[in-house]
Amino acid sequence: MNYETRIEDLLDDMSVFEDWTEKYEFIISQGRRLPAMPEKFRKNSNLIKGCQSRVWVGTEMEDGRLIIHADSDSLITKGLIALFIRLLSGLTPADILVADLSRLDDCGLKEHLASTRANALTSMAATIRKAADTASKTFLL
Repeated sequence: MNYETRIEDLLDDMSVFEDWTEKYEFIISQGRRLPAMPEKFRKNSNLIKGCQSRVWVGTEMEDGRLIIHADSDSLITKGLIALFIRLLSGLTPADILVADLSRLDDCGLKEHLASTRANALTSMAATIRKAADTASKTFLL
């Protein structure tokens, strides 16, 4: 499934909720469904800087696709990173680099998050894009 299909599915899923309490519950449920992060990725070098809570993001290449692993010590933050995993994990680095992540704003997410959480969202996106950029350069050589 490509990014456009994934983002449309996510936006459709979120559109059924009438208020932001329900949307937050949905986001938290996404985090609860994340598979356990492999221990090899749970290290200080994989902590995202600029997040109020601790968020680990580790990536690896598998068959030309970037697999994203993540965890957080905060339920809402874990849910937010789970959204990125749902949207981007398993895509090629090139596809991740051109994905229009601003589409996530179409559900009103950033405007309903505290500024620290909105900043965390930006940091998560930047971390994943950086990993995709590194992978695209490393695996094309």
